[in-house]
Amino acid sequence: MLYCAVFAALGGLIGFILNRYLDKKREADGLSAAQLRGREILDEAQRKAQEEVEQATKRAREIKEKELLVRRNSEKEFKKKKHELDKLEVQLLNKIEKVEAKSDVLEKKQDNLRIKEDQVDGLKVDAEKLVEQQKRELERVAGLNPEQAREQLLKRVEDELQYEIAVKVKDAETRIKEVADKKSREILATAIQRAATDHSIDPIVTVVELPSEEMKGRIIGREGRNIRTFENLTGVDVIIDDTPEAVVLSGFDPIKREIARVTMEMLTLDGRIHPAKIEEMYEKAKKEVDLRIKEAGEQAMLALGIQAISPELVEIVGRLNFRTSYGQNVLQHSLEVANLAASLAAEIGANIQLAKRAGLLHDIGKVIESDEGNHAALGADFARKYQESAKIVNAIGAHHEDIAFDSAEAVLIAAADAVSASRRGARHESLEAYIKRLEDLENICRGFAGVSTAYAIQAGREIRVIVQPEQIDDIAAPKLCRDIVKKIEADMEYPGQVKVVLIREVRSVEVAH
Repeated sequence: MLYCAVFAALGGLIGFILNRYLDKKREADGLSAAQLRGREILDEAQRKAQEEVEQATKRAREIKEKELLVRRNSEKEFKKKKHELDKLEVQLLNKIEKVEAKSDVLEKKQDNLRIKEDQVDGLKVDAEKLVEQQKRELERVAGLNPEQAREQLLKRVEDELQYEIAVKVKDAETRIKEVADKKSREILATAIQRAATDHSIDPIVTVVELPSEEMKGRIIGREGRNIRTFENLTGVDVIIDDTPEAVVLSGFDPIKREIARVTMEMLTLDGRIHPAKIEEMYEKAKKEVDLRIKEAGEQAMLALGIQAISPELVEIVGRLNFRTSYGQNVLQHSLEVANLAASLAAEIGANIQLAKRAGLLHDIGKVIESDEGNHAALGADFARKYQESAKIVNAIGAHHEDIAFDSAEAVLIAAADAVSASRRGARHESLEAYIKRLEDLENICRGFAGVSTAYAIQAGREIRVIVQPEQIDDIAAPKLCRDIVKKIEADMEYPGQVKVVLIREVRSVEVAH
């Protein structure tokens, strides 16, 4: 037991000593590793420091080289500029020498001129003395003072030149008139050639083709209820005759007739025809025609390059496409007037855009429903309502010369309107009917007592009535004018309006013997 205890104690002591030894050895090994790591870090820092020093040295060398290069370039530029300045200095010195030389020459010339001036002053004094002597001599011989002599001389010259001046003025006026007439004819011919357009003749009936003859019975309906509904809605008469597979729509309102045509075509395509369906198709047709009217107005403005017109005026312009005057489509007529007026404005230097705008709008009164005033006055009022300019309003109202012209463009609109309406093929009216209408108009006026003669002008839009002053006095003249108007309204059919102008003139003539 004792030995076991001793050996155990001895083993524990040996283990303790061995552990201490191992701990010290481990501590020594760790210290060596730290020292090694420290040397490595130091070496790495020295290496990086050496690299940075080398890089800094390299950058410094590059900067120095750049500075040397800039310095060399600056020296070269300085030498170049110095050379140029030296050259300019030499040129300036040469110019200064030339200017000084010219200055010397000018001074010599100035001295010569001063001498000659003195000589001229002397001659002038001598001439004045001579003139004064001559005046005194003339006054002595003629017995007149200077004012009287001057008046007589001027009167004699005026008398001699008066006739020649009058002849020259007359010749100049004749030449100017000839040149103006020739130039105006050339301008009108050029404008007409540029703006000539086709005109469609719109009848008062429209033929609608049917898919079959059986469709006529459907259109009539039981006891005629379908056709009555159609006519009541559209305001157009439906004529069903022996024409195979076709019906005729008759009406004086072209827009109503167009709506009726579209309605009839929709009904024939659908095949179901009864009062409710007719009302449905009629509403669709109205919307479609309204859309076409708007598109026609927009296309007209686009064709002329006109902008900023109110939607109401656009619609009115589109409605012109469904209006005719003696077979002439009013929208096509308005486009032609706009183009003619623009060409004329370009020739004389007037406002082209204003001429186009007024030309397009000049006949809008023809589609405005009103019983007051003619279409020119209605159109002017309508344009004024939608804030058109005063020149546009005047051009519309004056295009038939009912009011005075306020601008050159208004005169051009009247001229273009007359050209478009009067050129051959523009309007559909026989020559015989036209002449007869004018003759009837004049004969009606001549049929009244006290009327001396009558002349129809402006294509029958105006009649000038000349009365005998001995029979018709100033009090009876207005009554006679009203009677003539009533007679014309009762006995004649005519487009638009007819203005009656009654003229009473009194002349007193005496002869001196």
